[in-house]
Amino acid sequence: MIDVFDFYNKMENNNIMLSFKGSITSELLTSILNIIEKKMVQMDESSKVQKKVFNVLVECLQNLYHHREEIPVISEHDTEKSAIFMIGKDVERYNIITGNYMIRSEVDALKQRIDFINSLSNRELKERYKEVLNDGTMSEKGGGGLGLMDIARKSGQNLDYDFLDLDDKFSFFTLGIKVAIN
Repeated sequence: MIDVFDFYNKMENNNIMLSFKGSITSELLTSILNIIEKKMVQMDESSKVQKKVFNVLVECLQNLYHHREEIPVISEHDTEKSAIFMIGKDVERYNIITGNYMIRSEVDALKQRIDFINSLSNRELKERYKEVLNDGTMSEKGGGGLGLMDIARKSGQNLDYDFLDLDDKFSFFTLGIKVAIN
């Protein structure tokens, strides 16, 4: 039997503020944002840090919501495998991790996009962001393709990512973002 208190203490010791696995809905996104906002206020976080973390968090959650892929259920024990989300805080930073299923044939394009974003300096990233914003072209999913650039801009860090190939059709994409407190 799982000791819930032991599990809770492990999460507390690893500074996990919130963890979620399941289907992503707009109502869930609102709840997550409200919970994190309240926790940062309770932790007496500066308004500058609150704003930076909140802005990055909004982009991360929107990416999860708009770019999720539903995969077929593999077994009766394997339900609601739509996405994962976790946010934690240590002495120097907030750590945000997201994960979602995606079509495997789209992995290379996303890798190239993230590697390109990571290769840009802060100034180049700002210029590229403005170019894309002014272009006004929308993607198939309805966005302008600014989300990952915005996350990199607002966090001031490279995007850490990984892909796990599940089968010939699906991969699981994880994105890790560090938001410095200072």
